Amino acid sequence: MAEDGKGAERVTFSRGYDVCIMAIDGTWRRDCKLNAISDTDAVLTVEGSIQGLNLKEFFLLLSSTGLAYRRCELVRVNGAEMDIQFLRGKNRKKRGSAGGHDAAA
Repeated sequence: MAEDGKGAERVTFSRGYDVCIMAIDGTWRRDCKLNAISDTDAVLTVEGSIQGLNLKEFFLLLSSTGLAYRRCELVRVNGAEMDIQFLRGKNRKKRGSAGGHDAAA
């Protein structure tokens, strides 16, 4: 809950939390584990290969029903681990700008 914009607190889970990543157009879906999360990003462990998937922009589904999700982009891949960044608003990244922090979903 850091208001300064930097130093957002990250919550790390001792065991991964089951989530899915899904294409914006719904053409693919992949199971993964959520290992850590903050207000702006997350760390995932992917089950299986990510080869052939377009990970420029995708949804992170936080429930099996798909009702809770965040729009994301890939930041880094290290073996089975992925770092992702949450996108705010319409394809805009929050880059430390002052002003409106809330975006309509």
